[in-house]
Amino acid sequence: MIECDLLVIGSGPAGKRAAIQAAKWGKNVYVVEKHKAVGGVTVHTGTIPSKTLRETVLNLSGWRERAFYGRSYRVKEEITAADLKQRMDLTLSQEVDTLEHQFNRNKVHITYGCASFVDPHVVEVEASDGEKQQYKAHRVLIATGTHPFRPEYIPFDGERVLDSDEILDIDDVPKSLCVIGAGVIGVEYATIFSALDVNVTLVEPRNSMLDFVDRELIEDFTHQLRDRGMNLRFGQKVTKVSREGNTCFVELENKRVIRCDMVLFAAGRMGNTGSLNLDKAGLSSDHRGRLTIRDKDTFQTEVDHIYAAGDVIGFPSLASTSMEQGRIAAFHAFERDDVYDAPEYFPYGIYSVPEMSTCGMSEEEVQERGIAYECGICRFRETSRGQIMGLEDGMMKLIFSMKTRRLLGCHIVGEGATELIHIGQAVLNLKGTMEYFVENTFNYPTLAEAYKVAALDAWNRMPPLGSD
Repeated sequence: MIECDLLVIGSGPAGKRAAIQAAKWGKNVYVVEKHKAVGGVTVHTGTIPSKTLRETVLNLSGWRERAFYGRSYRVKEEITAADLKQRMDLTLSQEVDTLEHQFNRNKVHITYGCASFVDPHVVEVEASDGEKQQYKAHRVLIATGTHPFRPEYIPFDGERVLDSDEILDIDDVPKSLCVIGAGVIGVEYATIFSALDVNVTLVEPRNSMLDFVDRELIEDFTHQLRDRGMNLRFGQKVTKVSREGNTCFVELENKRVIRCDMVLFAAGRMGNTGSLNLDKAGLSSDHRGRLTIRDKDTFQTEVDHIYAAGDVIGFPSLASTSMEQGRIAAFHAFERDDVYDAPEYFPYGIYSVPEMSTCGMSEEEVQERGIAYECGICRFRETSRGQIMGLEDGMMKLIFSMKTRRLLGCHIVGEGATELIHIGQAVLNLKGTMEYFVENTFNYPTLAEAYKVAALDAWNRMPPLGSD
């Protein structure tokens, strides 16, 4: 039996950050990874592959240049699945190499195999060849991530009816695609394939999508999707999915039938906890396989020395927040008194086409709290940089307190949204006011200038400083 200070189950963002942080303090750390390479869902089936696919599509399709050269413009006339995979494979290889180097440099031990609890302190790891090794850990972090939810009524076949992992390994680009589920993953893939000129239908049982995003932003986003020909079917449940030859049929509860070449089911994910033998550690999961933590300040489970972080604990399920959760868990696990609290506001990025990013309160949240406020809007086409880039769409929305003039929320849809958001994030966390944007100089021409334009838009409707 191998004894260690910290055993991390899962090598994704949360596990990696916690393991390296503990190793920097001289702790003996082991990371268990059930797949053949480190990185977890983020590197192999989630964040990195889907974002690489997005960038490949935008480049090869000439999407960003169509405002100048017409909707028929393409960098490559016929884009194949092999074209999409080529860049993805190279990127993933580089990511794995970087992670392995980081683990080795910090003297973190990696063991490959499937982990399961023997008791609260002992974890057994079974390698692919059947060999077993037990580890006695003083502290354990569960960072196993998630996998796609696969309900029984969907006839997954790995060829025409796919989940969000399988869509990355298709042999042919379909002419038509039906995406079931308008969450973050569903919206991202639906818009990416739409940018390839695939005829996409997006189905969602709710009457709206991405309910945590400011509604005005979603209205603008929805308009852009409809304007380019995407079919949005909201408020309708799927009752049956079937396949005849190379054609799929998706039946809705209103008796409408969607005929398509391929179906992507992207409605929910399940925690990777089924093989952990949680009961032997004194733990349990919910109906989606997720673990419950006591609070965000510790990331402890109901068992004191066992922690959980990342997608396996649910919302917000972001690689960026997962890394911070892993770091905080490591600080608490080893009782470090130099821990610092995570900033109040973090950005949420949605890598759709166009991309969206949001930080702080939405207009709906501000209204619910009864805060007097004013909004400022900048359309990207109003900026010189937007004109240079040929941006016909895209907007930034800033929300300010009428009383304190502090920034309350920053919401962006359009090119570069996930990069631009960090200026708003910094001002939010530093409790900055409208004056920062109005009085500071921004590089010209840049899309960042939208902050000044949006702030001035709100300024024009705000009462003068010092007035009642």
